[in-house]
Amino acid sequence: MIDLRSDTVTRPSDAMREAARDADVGDDVYGEDPTVNELEARAAEKVGKEAALYVPSGTMGNQIAARVHTDCGQEILVDEEAHVVKWELGGLAQLSGLQVRTVDCGARAVPTPEQVRAGVVAEDLHRPGTGLLELENTHNSRGGVAIPTERIDAAADAAHALGVPVHLDGARLFNACVALGEDPTRAVENVDSVMFCLSKGLGAPVGSVLAGSEEFVSRARRVRKLFGGGMRQAGIVAAPGLLALSNVDRLAEDHENARALAAGLNEIPGLSAPEPDTNIVVVDSSAAGMTAAELVAACEERRVGCGAFGEYVTRFCTNWDVTREDVDEALDRIEAAVGVV
Repeated sequence: MIDLRSDTVTRPSDAMREAARDADVGDDVYGEDPTVNELEARAAEKVGKEAALYVPSGTMGNQIAARVHTDCGQEILVDEEAHVVKWELGGLAQLSGLQVRTVDCGARAVPTPEQVRAGVVAEDLHRPGTGLLELENTHNSRGGVAIPTERIDAAADAAHALGVPVHLDGARLFNACVALGEDPTRAVENVDSVMFCLSKGLGAPVGSVLAGSEEFVSRARRVRKLFGGGMRQAGIVAAPGLLALSNVDRLAEDHENARALAAGLNEIPGLSAPEPDTNIVVVDSSAAGMTAAELVAACEERRVGCGAFGEYVTRFCTNWDVTREDVDEALDRIEAAVGVV
């Protein structure tokens, strides 16, 4: 199987497995796991924040941030295609009692300052007000778009001027930084908190990091416990995460493979794939008269993994388990899959 469903399918390297085996551990809920403590310190430094918290998943990191930043009943302002809206089981409502106000950011993938100002609701006798602006970089459902830092800054500045904090879902933050040639510290300088995943293109088997101020992380640690994320001898899974932090530069290889994949898909009659910013390739199969579900099924029969992203839109995601040779082979198999229609 050439698995292009997601970069979450990456398998830990031998070095990561050895690090997990040999990890120095303690009870992390008591703050006594030295490996977790090291990971949190290095992760905070990586993004220029005062502190960081190791969490089991990116979804948990996003949901913790929403809970910490807001009061029950407030609104969260977010793009209508955001991961926290589409793929996190209504957690904003279930876990934090938040109302969601969406804006259509389109291909820009981040709200303009005008959209932020129009979307923020002031607190009064009748309305709870806006408690948080949530951004996403790279933007998954918008095709892995790498959002320039100045756009993040502009949206954040508009929110801050209205007294609204900003959280960044940076599950693939380092993909954006590599694509844009941006330093991660600068990329998240103007947001109040950021979550990034260790378990996607960076290759760790599990885990994400939530970073922000010392006060924010102190509160987040309590919410992590509330949400069931208090782990004990977590150094076993944190140790591969430490190695993952050194894998940022190799993301460029995934991006190169994604561009090759998109170019090859465009040569298949009936398929159309824009050149990707990062490692996510979205392809429209409407001209082939093939729905995404049909394309996914036909690819699966030929042992290529991908996922439906709309009625006629399919997502392919390059990752560190997929070589350039795999991409070339996948294209041959995809062409055969399209030819069945």
